[in-house]
Amino acid sequence: MKKALIIGGIIAGVLLLILGLFCLRVAGCYNSIVKKDQAVSSSWAQVQNVYQRRADLVPNLVATVSGAANFEKSTIVAVTEARASVGKVQIDPTKVPTAEQMQAFQHAQDGLGSALSRLLVVSENYPKLRATENFRDLQTQLEGTENRIAVERKNFNDKTQELNSYIKQVICPLIAARIGGVEPKPYFQATEGSDKVPTVKF
Repeated sequence: MKKALIIGGIIAGVLLLILGLFCLRVAGCYNSIVKKDQAVSSSWAQVQNVYQRRADLVPNLVATVSGAANFEKSTIVAVTEARASVGKVQIDPTKVPTAEQMQAFQHAQDGLGSALSRLLVVSENYPKLRATENFRDLQTQLEGTENRIAVERKNFNDKTQELNSYIKQVICPLIAARIGGVEPKPYFQATEGSDKVPTVKF
């Protein structure tokens, strides 16, 4: 009887030790998930920051271009409307968007990017406009911002991939993700048709 109690106590102790170690492992996984989730959120904030920088350049660019005699009004209107549509996409700045919100955000941003590209192409027909220091400065800032956007989107996708891969791992990360309510995050996708070289016509 005494021997059975001792054996039972040892078994219970071993089971408690295993359970304790498992709980510590899950807690460690949860902490890793929190860190990776925060990295995605931080990267998303930086994406928003560079897109906002581009949106802030648009009014100055439009004002500069509008001063050029006979500049195509339809191009200016398209840029202004595209910038307005970017402002209509409502996303909680404290959270990474859902897949649907990401798609709407990217669609609006792609529309603005396309309108700005058209504006810069059309400006080629206006040598006096292109010669102004203000226009050249704005164009340089815009080009730099587009490069920053590409870099920050890549950083966001890298951090998202790291988180999404981790929370899909078996046992501990999966359990910790469920406990923390962390879901996979959406990626930025390539714009449809971006694999084709654009045709520029004057």
